[in-house]
Formats: sequence, structure tokens, C-alpha cells
Amino acid sequence: MAPLSSTSPGRSRLRPGGAVRRRSATHRSDVRAGYLFIAPQAIGILLFVLVPLGLVFYYSFHEWNVLAGDFTFVGLENFDKLADDPQLGTVLRNTALFSIGLVVFNLTLALALALALNRRIRGMTFFRTLFFSPVVISLVAWTIVWGFLLQDNGGINAALASVGIEGPNWLREGWGAMASVIVVQVFKNVGLNMVLFLAALQGVPTEVLEASRMDGANARTTLFRIVLPLISPTILLTSIITVVGSLQVYAQIAVLTQGGPGISTTVLVYYLVQQSFSFHQFGYGATLAIVLFLIVLVLTIIQWQMRRRWVFYEN
Repeated sequence: MAPLSSTSPGRSRLRPGGAVRRRSATHRSDVRAGYLFIAPQAIGILLFVLVPLGLVFYYSFHEWNVLAGDFTFVGLENFDKLADDPQLGTVLRNTALFSIGLVVFNLTLALALALALNRRIRGMTFFRTLFFSPVVISLVAWTIVWGFLLQDNGGINAALASVGIEGPNWLREGWGAMASVIVVQVFKNVGLNMVLFLAALQGVPTEVLEASRMDGANARTTLFRIVLPLISPTILLTSIITVVGSLQVYAQIAVLTQGGPGISTTVLVYYLVQQSFSFHQFGYGATLAIVLFLIVLVLTIIQWQMRRRWVFYEN
């Protein structure tokens, strides 16, 4: 009797080398597809982030007079000027005051609105839309309207006068001007953080809240011990977005106060734009941009590192 063949007549022989080659070709195809998908984003980052950032550092070692067409290497002179600038300390203090006020009031108000509107009651959709609507309004149009309201004879002082209160000249007094700019910016963007907090609150498991109520936890304990830890990733996200945004505010100050009275509302972004395009000191403006970049970078790293201490992750 003839020995049985190791393969049946109807079955093809296995070819391990061919299977490996097919897997290798498939892997290369997947890699090429992956690179093609990320190519637009990578090119965009290169052209609109890394190249401009490199040019800022390059310009900081030069002085560029656009009117005279003069582009001169000056070494560290712009950094020496930065160290000797008598207005820089006030500008940095204004920037810190504006950012702290904006972040605290924005996040607090956004969370309070989200908690108040996170209910299944008739009319909640209207109020959510109402508070979110300033986000989609033109920034300049929003600021111009508030500029008319905050004038000495504007709508806000007229309303105060109707109840016997004499309002200040909001945009011409140091404390009033800074407070006005902060309030205008808070009302403009609070709706965005409110929506993010609403989405996070609606993701909190209802069984966890019911269990806390059954255990006798009051509303305060439930909020601080359960709800806030569960939405802490969203709090981290909104805080980073708000901090970075607060350091980049320019249009509101340009329209409302032009950095005044004096330089009491001149923040770093407004100051660097002023030095670059009003005084035509582009090299010094680039140096100020580096300072802004470092501030944003340091604050973002600090916030990101803090996540290990106060951000709760389910896994």
C-alpha cells in the first residue's frame, strides 16, 4: 500500500514564506496610509507653528525697520532692552491680574451655570442657548456694544442712575477699566466652558449619585467628593484652554481701552503688538513674543503635571 501523503489532493500546500511576505506588504501599506492621513496635520504644524516660532527667535536677534528697509543683526541688544524696560513690570503685573481674574470668574461662573442647567426641566434648552450665544457673536461687535454700555453716559450708568447710584467712568479709571475688560471677556466665552461642563456632568453615572444620596450625603458633599472628582479631566481641559486664552487677549483691550488709562490695562500681547506695529520695533516685539511663549509653556506644563494630584481617572 502506498504511503499516505501529508497533504490531501484538494488542499494547497502551506507556504510560510508567502504568508510572511503578504503580512509584510500589508503592514507597509498600513504604514503608508497612516503617514498619508497625518501628513496634512504635520505639514500644517510645520508651516504654521514651527517655522513661525523659529522665525520669532531669529528676528529677536535682529532689528527690522520696515519703513527704512533696514534689517540688522544686533545680537542680545533686544534682550538687554527687555531687562531695562521700565514698563515691562507693570505690563506683566497687568497680565497676571487679568489672567487670574478671567480664569477664576470664567471657570466658577461656567461651572455654576452648568450645575444650574443640568436638569430636565422645560425651558432649559432656551437658557443653554442663551448663555452660549455670545460665543458665536463676532468678537469685535460684542466689544463695541459693551464699549457703548460702559461709557460715562452709557447704558450701565443710566441704569444705576435710575436707582440713585452714580456710576464711575468705567473705562477711564484704573480699577474700573481692568474690571470692565475682565467682565466683558468672561461673558463672551463663559458659554463654551459651560457646555463642556454640561457634557461632563451628564456623563456622571446616575447610580453613583443615587448611592451617595442613599448613604446620606448632602448636596455639598456630593458636589465636592463625587461630582467634581469625576469631572476633573474636563476641569483640567477648560483650565488650560482658559489660561492660554487669557494670555492671548488683544482685540477687547484694543477696542475698549487701548491699554489705558495710562498702561493700566496694557497686557503682554497688546504691548508686543504695540511695540511691533505702532513703534516699528519688530525685533523687540519678537523678544516679547518669546517671553509670552515661555510663560504659556511653563503654565501649561505646571497644569499638566498637577493632573497627577487632582485629576481623577476612572481606570
